[in-house]
Amino acid sequence: MTSSTLLPADPQLALADGLLALLRTTTTEPRPDEQLEALTLAVAADLPVLLWGEPGIGKTAALTQLADSLDLPLTTVIASVHEPTDFSGLPIVGDDPAVRGVPMAPPQWAVELVRAGRGLLFLDELSTATPAVQAALLRVVLERRVGALQLPPGVRIVAAANPRASAADGWELSPPLANRFVHLYWVHDKDVVVRGLGGVWPRAELPHLAPERLPEAVSFARRAVCGFLKARPTLIHRLPSTETRRGGAWPSPRSWEAALTLLAFGTAASVSREVLALLVRGAVGDGPGLELLAHLDRMDLPDPESLLADPASAELPERGDLRQAALEAVVAAVGARPERERWEAGWAVLVHALETGAPDLLVAPAKALAAVRRDDWEVPEAVERLAAIVGLSERADRSVKAARTPEVRR
Repeated sequence: MTSSTLLPADPQLALADGLLALLRTTTTEPRPDEQLEALTLAVAADLPVLLWGEPGIGKTAALTQLADSLDLPLTTVIASVHEPTDFSGLPIVGDDPAVRGVPMAPPQWAVELVRAGRGLLFLDELSTATPAVQAALLRVVLERRVGALQLPPGVRIVAAANPRASAADGWELSPPLANRFVHLYWVHDKDVVVRGLGGVWPRAELPHLAPERLPEAVSFARRAVCGFLKARPTLIHRLPSTETRRGGAWPSPRSWEAALTLLAFGTAASVSREVLALLVRGAVGDGPGLELLAHLDRMDLPDPESLLADPASAELPERGDLRQAALEAVVAAVGARPERERWEAGWAVLVHALETGAPDLLVAPAKALAAVRRDDWEVPEAVERLAAIVGLSERADRSVKAARTPEVRR
């Protein structure tokens, strides 16, 4: 038998291949998935993303599905099995190195990405890469350069890592490398897994950016982040004290710029608060991220002076905590400039809130507003109505009684 003679395929092996093909045939469906939505938005924003999760949780599968859904060629590079020169470039001596220098030749995968002009570069097993390799990755992640080669704008970068405790010969990420990523913590959703194993996975879709909202989204994001950092300047740069936390998300001018970008994209795409929280916390860390989200809530509160000027037409937030914060702001505004007309307008705002929302939210603001009263101010009828429904405090009761029954001096 010559080497060119082909043996007939074993029928059972052919059937096995057919069965494997059927098992690997899956489809996708549009389905709410906050993790996938956050990942897709960060990719659309052209920010490097790092997926953290235990082994086998589905990080690689999610990236493969993301590349298929976005029609991006997927290039997977296992960081831990490469040398630093695979990212910084391999020096190649040319004809006249004294004049032309020594060029840094890029690896084949980088050349193919440049040739394609677009793609998804997946840096896997990042937490098992040695410190030397992590240092070489700095320019790849931030400047999109591999050796002397510049990756095109159409290339997006996503990495994956296991926590050090569950990584094979794991290392903590160096602070400079960690601060270049948006960190998303990947967890499994039982419904997604069960339906996916049944052959249907959620579809990754690029966020729908409303063209008319783009300038407004940029203005809002800049106003939000700059206003927050002006009030909390100590959070502009805060390097965590422990090695583990330095390998995650933490605030710096670079990561605040990423948070601003994500906030603008999220606003333009009208993403949910949950998705926005994943992204902001993934950029600057849990504590600063939660503080920024609380600042965003306060930015949405109505102007207390506008509410006092026209109580009957006041538009109060629907969410309970925001509604109470708006009412407390009204009381604070009256207290800052206590005048009888403003005090009465404050009660009118509380009555309007009573007619349009839950009465239990009025207890604290009503107590505080009652305490602002001056002795020569008559108590409006609104106080009686509120007292009957929400039960003003003893302090408010004393204020009402004092107004109706002058103290008898003996």
